[in-house]
Amino acid sequence: MADLAGTEPPVAPLQALSPQPAAPSTPIGTESASAAIGDEPEGPAVRPSDLYDDQPAPAAKGSWVARLRKGLSRTGQSIGSLFVGVKVDAALFDELETALIMADAGVEATDKLLVALRARVRRDRIEDAEAVRQALREILTEHLKVLEKPFEVGRVKPLVVMIAGVNGAGKTTSIGKLAYSLQRQGAKVLLAAGDTFRAAARQQLMEWGARNNVTVISQEGADPAAVAFDAVHAGRARGIDVVMVDTAGRLPTQLNLMDELKKIRRVIAKADASAPHEVLLVVDGNTGQNVLSQIKAFDAAIGLTGLIVTKLDGTAKGGTLAAVAAGSQGVRPVPVYWIGVGERLEDLQPFVAQEFASALVGPP
Repeated sequence: MADLAGTEPPVAPLQALSPQPAAPSTPIGTESASAAIGDEPEGPAVRPSDLYDDQPAPAAKGSWVARLRKGLSRTGQSIGSLFVGVKVDAALFDELETALIMADAGVEATDKLLVALRARVRRDRIEDAEAVRQALREILTEHLKVLEKPFEVGRVKPLVVMIAGVNGAGKTTSIGKLAYSLQRQGAKVLLAAGDTFRAAARQQLMEWGARNNVTVISQEGADPAAVAFDAVHAGRARGIDVVMVDTAGRLPTQLNLMDELKKIRRVIAKADASAPHEVLLVVDGNTGQNVLSQIKAFDAAIGLTGLIVTKLDGTAKGGTLAAVAAGSQGVRPVPVYWIGVGERLEDLQPFVAQEFASALVGPP
């Protein structure tokens, strides 16, 4: 693939796909694998209609927190049970160390949390196990605060958001949910189908666009960088608030595909010198410590500004974010903008450290 650096990208006329009636038979859901690199599809298909049909009003905050706790119940129950009917002694801290490591927090984050917890227990002379849990909840909240950052729309127009991720992380579904959420906040959204390898990927994004009444810029077989370039210009011409550029799922070990991501980023900057304003990585919350290697590789390639963590829905352990916040394995603590605990539209919500810590350790 030719490098566009230093030249104006040769952009072929792209299709501006205005919303069309959705095709119910089109499979939508977690990002299936790219046929171009021979991966197999992952997970059950979920259509946008499954998320929209009979959709209730946006859930109250209490309902969201309850779903988050349910999603992280595997870890919450494991850690919470340690504080029931026990003495505050060395054995409790040993069991807590094991539980945190088993929850994917990693050694560095676990050590940091336990050092702070032991100091708090000594300082405040805590002798009640439940009070120790409350102290851990507060310490974990403070630990995770470094990842808490609001996603600001309106500081520039259009706000160009480049979105990447490995195959199966739930990238397309997350883009659809974000388009819905941003529109509810009054933002005008445009999508760019930068995954030009798979017809299914373009069709998925087109159906999400139809469901959200959002225009999708797409072209079969086009250079992904050219699609992104055209979308940025279209966003400026149409007064769009947010342009989201989808990219093909790829593994960080696929160096040619990572080079393509770098190229897309460079070409976006040719369309708008200040763009992309946000570079997001979608990660699967079930992949544990592997998330760290993904963040590190994608951050080195394209300079991440935020994360979207998906599939925290019952099987994920959740402790990985503590490892990210601790900078484990040389990973920069990239902010977490959104977390997802299910398939419905309201199941993707902004990350709040206190809520997440409460779900991991157990509520007050």
